Amino acid sequence: MLSALLVSGCGLVGGPKVLRPDAPQVMTVTGPLFVQGMIPRRFSCHGAQSPPISWSGAPPGTKSIALVVDDSDAPITPYIYWIVFDISPATTDIQAGQLPPGARQADNSHGQARFDPPCPLTGSHTYRFTVYALDAVLSEQSGATLKPTWLAIARHAIARGRVTGTARA
Repeated sequence: MLSALLVSGCGLVGGPKVLRPDAPQVMTVTGPLFVQGMIPRRFSCHGAQSPPISWSGAPPGTKSIALVVDDSDAPITPYIYWIVFDISPATTDIQAGQLPPGARQADNSHGQARFDPPCPLTGSHTYRFTVYALDAVLSEQSGATLKPTWLAIARHAIARGRVTGTARA
């Protein structure tokens, strides 16, 4: 129960919620190749490459950045497609199909430390690309399990921003 409260209070699950009273929510996040809110097919299971994501506005005191990609329409929520953490605070983007130098990946909901491309079976789903400014470099290793990494991000989040994109079957 405590983990659910930590995660939901951080905004890792659900809509925009307060991180903590002194945490600004000032970051701007963009998907520069998203077209009218749609994720291009090459960044879905039809191309299997992670999309480029850019951000700005990390506050002073940011020691690292994390990215969490989840599916807000998945029948099992949250379904995590990608967790990237320990991104240098000097970095302001992730290029298509690449990790920034020194960044690490945690397991996704499929149990793999990699980008799991969005692939709705029917209709369309909305995917959230949430960038967190953290007040620490995380102690988790590459390939760390999802829940401990997710909770570490929740504990250390001092700001966040989000862009959403829709993918179709």
